[in-house]
Amino acid sequence: KSNGTNCVRMVHKTGNTLNKIPKSVQPAVKQDLREIWMAPDRKAAERALDVFEKKYGAKYSGAVECLTKDRDALLAFYDFPAEHWDHVRTTNPIESVFATVRHRTVRTKGALSQDTAKLMVFKLISAASRTWRRLQGENQLPKVIRGVKFRDGIEVSVPTSHSAA
Repeated sequence: KSNGTNCVRMVHKTGNTLNKIPKSVQPAVKQDLREIWMAPDRKAAERALDVFEKKYGAKYSGAVECLTKDRDALLAFYDFPAEHWDHVRTTNPIESVFATVRHRTVRTKGALSQDTAKLMVFKLISAASRTWRRLQGENQLPKVIRGVKFRDGIEVSVPTSHSAA
């Protein structure tokens, strides 16, 4: 599971779903999608997804299928610490850094050696990193790396078994 992959999926899934719906309906659909992504727990997200399916399935089956075919993957972020959800739900930090790099590299196209291009990208990202906000719940990262389980953003404590001797 990758938080980065998940947020990109959400952003792209929203866009892909909206592309299958007339512009006049998109504001309402966008709000209903937000109800799914911003639900307080997986159960509420599942309910919101079911409501979305019932509400739009008859008229916009392509949009509903686009959204629901990756249901488990889209809701996988509920298996991570709740402190990380804000970071998972957006690609803005990633997109803004790469937009800056893309802007600069396009402007200097053909004028850079491979080493110079790498240095320029490094410098641009280093400069951008000074304005990044800190990761919420960074103390949870070692647990995520160790494979500690989370359900609805809360650590699941596994009872230790005591053997009777």
